[in-house]
Amino acid sequence: MRSSFPSFSLFRPLAPWLTALLAMASTGPAAAEAPANWWKPEWTARKKITLNTGAEGVPLTSPPGSPAVLIRLAGDFAFTSAREDGSDLRFVSGDNKTILPSHIERWDGLLNEAFVWVKVPDLKAGAATDIWLYYGNAAAEPASDPKLTYDENTLGVYHFSGAGAPADVSPAGVNMEGTSVPVATALIGGGVRFTGQNSLTIPANPALGWTAGGPLTLSLWVKPATLSPNSVIFSRRENANAFLLGLDNGVPFVSVDGGSGPQRTPAAAAVTAGTWHHLAVTSLNGVITLYLNGESYGTVAAPLPGLASLATLGKDTPPGAADSGFAGEVDELSISNVARSPGAIKFAAVNQGASADAAKLLVTGAEEAAGAAGHSELSEHLNLIKDISKSLTFDGWVVIWLCGILAVIGWIVAIGKHIYLAKIDRSSKVFLKQWENISTDITALDHADEDSVKSMGGNTSRKDQKTMKESPLFHLYHLGSQEIQHRIHNAKGTFNGLSERSISSIRALLDGGATRETQKLQSKLVFLTIGIAGGPYLGLLGTVIGVMITFAVIAKSGEVDINSIAPGIAGALLATVAGLAVAIPALFAYSYLASRIKDAILGMNTFIEEFIARIAEAYPSNE
Repeated sequence: MRSSFPSFSLFRPLAPWLTALLAMASTGPAAAEAPANWWKPEWTARKKITLNTGAEGVPLTSPPGSPAVLIRLAGDFAFTSAREDGSDLRFVSGDNKTILPSHIERWDGLLNEAFVWVKVPDLKAGAATDIWLYYGNAAAEPASDPKLTYDENTLGVYHFSGAGAPADVSPAGVNMEGTSVPVATALIGGGVRFTGQNSLTIPANPALGWTAGGPLTLSLWVKPATLSPNSVIFSRRENANAFLLGLDNGVPFVSVDGGSGPQRTPAAAAVTAGTWHHLAVTSLNGVITLYLNGESYGTVAAPLPGLASLATLGKDTPPGAADSGFAGEVDELSISNVARSPGAIKFAAVNQGASADAAKLLVTGAEEAAGAAGHSELSEHLNLIKDISKSLTFDGWVVIWLCGILAVIGWIVAIGKHIYLAKIDRSSKVFLKQWENISTDITALDHADEDSVKSMGGNTSRKDQKTMKESPLFHLYHLGSQEIQHRIHNAKGTFNGLSERSISSIRALLDGGATRETQKLQSKLVFLTIGIAGGPYLGLLGTVIGVMITFAVIAKSGEVDINSIAPGIAGALLATVAGLAVAIPALFAYSYLASRIKDAILGMNTFIEEFIARIAEAYPSNE
């Protein structure tokens, strides 16, 4: 909902700093015209993703087909450039025309982590395929569709990332049932943990029936906690027919029984506990093949048994079975009614895994911005602020204008005070260097001669004399010397030194001079304290009024959806941002300047003590 209130354009010329920032956003790289090979100009950023199945990537012996490719987004992806839920992500083929179906399994902009699945059609073996990831469109509608991400041969896909019973994101849509122990951080987003006692079941469904002797592909990731004998991970039984996938003391196995007795793949090397392993089983032309981490592990010459019953994940189906349950974690279960090629199995194992080959198989390029060599996050943020400012009410513009005045005054005071402190630091260093030369014998000064006082006994050049005049220490030195000169003049040739009373009087005079110098150092700092204390309150006032007006307009219009509330709230919060933008720099500047001023005051107090001690020693009283 855009506010029906006027946008307070009369005050905008009075806030040039805001106008300049918004102009930067309008002319920045993100607002530039997109190049000819850009998919759509509404999407302001993109990344090239290369899937390399050739010699420079991960060589495949057979084409992987049209797999659902896992795209991991992490620190190299600008999450702040995309929408907060990633709904503006679009995957486009290398021709920059065809949109590829995709869906997001997990999106965490706070931790900079996302898992996205993309269907890439007709991947070749021994070749590189480019696709584009586009993002950066705040107005994009969600387009995620899990069911389109998988081909028609997919019977079930379980990510285990959501709450509750694991959902099937394939076109079949047969969700699991049972008690699971969710794992928030598995191999790919979330997973599920089994203790050897609990299990999940896939209900019987006509869409999930296996034809006797027919093709099949089943794949999943497992992370065994312990290596137990005959630990069954996946089982399906119906009458005398059975299909089992498990680990026997860490040795992967597939056991099938078509009614004439179980047949099992031969034993080979065992897997290790506590690490992730990819297991896949294919059935084709009467041969069952077991794959481990993308490589053929063992075969058994037996046809796939015909099964239409429920399937169990985590342990064997019949009560009291001799086989033990699986203890460990499971992630990404996929079932298909075709035998995927060896290339497809290896592609899935490498792409979904965390090995070094995964970075060779899928290479993500640098971020590109529309009309620019790189993406400007600054212009992205300024564009967003520009959009939010359109929802500001009259009151919000008044508050931002007042905050702008406070900010300008505060920066003028801070910069001016910094220049002044730097100047007196420079002059004080020159003075102290000359003071060291005469402080051990202050009688070298002729206090009856003004020129001798100013030139520190004739040892200071004209240039240094001019520089020293800026120093508060020189002012105190000159003030004390004038007082001594005054007493010498009044004595009319009978000066007998300084009495204790005279020294006390000079000290009081110097303390008064130090107080005046302190007042000069601290002058105008009150404007910074006003910015620190007043800026947030002004911003809060603008926000409260903006929220109040937004809810009043909503109540009057009857619109209660998020699209009617969000713009007004965002515009109101911009006033608080303006107040904090005044207060935070003012706080830092005040703290820095106060520390410098404290050092200057301490230097003056130290000099007064030293000056009094030197003149008391140089002019002892004869009384």
